[in-house]
Amino acid sequence: MSDLLSRVVVPVASDADASATAAAIAAHDAEVGDVTLVYVVEKAGGAPDKAGVEQREAAAREAFDTFDAALPNVTVDREIVYDTDILDAILSVAADVDATAIVFTPRDGGRFVRMLTGDISLRLVTGADRPVVSLPRPVDHTDESPVDE
Repeated sequence: MSDLLSRVVVPVASDADASATAAAIAAHDAEVGDVTLVYVVEKAGGAPDKAGVEQREAAAREAFDTFDAALPNVTVDREIVYDTDILDAILSVAADVDATAIVFTPRDGGRFVRMLTGDISLRLVTGADRPVVSLPRPVDHTDESPVDE
């Protein structure tokens, strides 16, 4: 295992995202050491939240379980964090665990979706204080298109 992947933070946004990320790690024979899965519950900063806390925490646990099932030989820590900025939350966890890298798979979305969401993938790659490994999304061989969420 390279030192680059000895202690990684893996952000997951959903069950499908966790599945795609685990599949991407497996497909590239990426040998990772300590893994901290991060699910960010985006807070609205004073406005009503999009979903209840219990609902979001249940979605996080489902995503974590999906990742665990796809990579049963990888031991992971699980972190649910609450923040008004997803990138800040991911970077904070990476600093807290002294991560050697952040590993993720970019999610699909056109320019309009990226504009509305602030294109977190771009901000992660350009704003991180440590290496970021962007793995290509696995291909569903039935139609040769990336796996969708």
